[in-house]
Amino acid sequence: MTSKMPNLLLLGIDSLRRDHMSGYGYHRLTTPHIDQYSQGGVLFEQHFSPSIPTTPGYASMLTGMDCFGTDVVALRHGGPVGDHVKMLSELLEENGYNTTCIGFTGNPSARGFQKYIDFEGWGPDETGRSPKADNLNRVAIPEMKRLKEEGKPFFLFLRHMDPHSPYLPPKPFERMFYDGNECDPDNHSLDELYDFKPFADYFSSWFPEGCTDSKYIDAQYDGAIAYMDAGIQSIFTALESLGIEDETLVVITSDHGETLNEHDCYYDHHGLYETNLRIPLILRFPGKLPAGKRVSSSSQIKDVMPTIVELLGIPCEIPFDGRSLIPLVKGEERVPESEMYITECTWMRKHGWRTPEWKLIVALEPDLHFKPPVELYNLVRDPEELHNLIDEEPEVAAHLMSRLNAHIAKREQETGRENPIYTNLNWHGLGCGPFKTSQQAFDSMHIGSPRTARSLQTKEKEAEPVAEAEGEPAEVEADTTC
Repeated sequence: MTSKMPNLLLLGIDSLRRDHMSGYGYHRLTTPHIDQYSQGGVLFEQHFSPSIPTTPGYASMLTGMDCFGTDVVALRHGGPVGDHVKMLSELLEENGYNTTCIGFTGNPSARGFQKYIDFEGWGPDETGRSPKADNLNRVAIPEMKRLKEEGKPFFLFLRHMDPHSPYLPPKPFERMFYDGNECDPDNHSLDELYDFKPFADYFSSWFPEGCTDSKYIDAQYDGAIAYMDAGIQSIFTALESLGIEDETLVVITSDHGETLNEHDCYYDHHGLYETNLRIPLILRFPGKLPAGKRVSSSSQIKDVMPTIVELLGIPCEIPFDGRSLIPLVKGEERVPESEMYITECTWMRKHGWRTPEWKLIVALEPDLHFKPPVELYNLVRDPEELHNLIDEEPEVAAHLMSRLNAHIAKREQETGRENPIYTNLNWHGLGCGPFKTSQQAFDSMHIGSPRTARSLQTKEKEAEPVAEAEGEPAEVEADTTC
């Protein structure tokens, strides 16, 4: 180790659900390089992102605060993240760090970096495929070399986009996990998706023409992860070849998971189901963290910054909402935070309460899927959340609702602000307030093409103020009478 402060390399992998990583037990070998790398560090088996999607997820990760602390719950967050919180980038700059953010320019949760670099991480190239990881490496590795040559400690944030739709991994990854006929006329597993007007045009723009098999699209997601994993090995190799592996804390995690052809949410990351809440967390720091350690206690995305601050030895008086995970790594006793308040504000505005056994989901306005206003699932007996028990277990629902309301009251009192899920009424960008009916939501929200999400996350000036997926400027038909 040198006398200078350690470096921080944070890999934020968008839309990566941990149950599709081979290191977390997935039956497909999707992440062999990350799996091997994690053997030199600590893997957290029960890590969660309670507030989805991207903007609130990263706001929590990069401040150490929950959604009440950040005041951020929506993808289309209005204005910047408030000055009442300090970003990790800002804290590290104050302590002599160079800071660079790659692939997250313009998002409110990316505040405070000294340098921003972009790469093509959304649509296809001339081959019809999307080599996102190669595009990222093309700018990330030279930047890592530059930061190393500067001689100061650095914070390099990489936002990998491969698991985010459109899933278009290059050859041979596109068929690595599929050997069927994706256009089988007797397969009807995508029929309901094609009938879902808000998303149908978007998926038709990148699905193979005539595709009928949802397993093919699932395999594209897995192939994108495997392709990205191979690309990430180049990052690990560069770190080693530069001779700075032993003085660099590496964090591998995600902002949220992804729902495939499940829960009628169709290859996206809305819905408060486990597919979106369960994310990976791997820490590696030779000499500072043990090798081959797996932590089974639950952790949350708000715990990431306090953990980083402690590992880097940064003096800090911030009263984080999250807690450092180092005591868990050391096997020390601490009171677990086994229940959590959950929120989502992407295509629907909902919140809920999750325990190890139960999950309550409450709609705060009618949603575009015509789902029931309240959902209740037993996560032990029904881990796939297929059977809504709201009519069968009213006492359980009432108890969870009381826990939810008590938590909201407590956090509102502690922060002096109203719950942001109640105040973000223009979360969809339509400027019309909450939806009054599911039909209104269904008719108002439409994804036109892969060119949509970037405008929502970066607030590009040419973007239309409408609800869109996470891509470039929207091609949208919106119900202006909303």
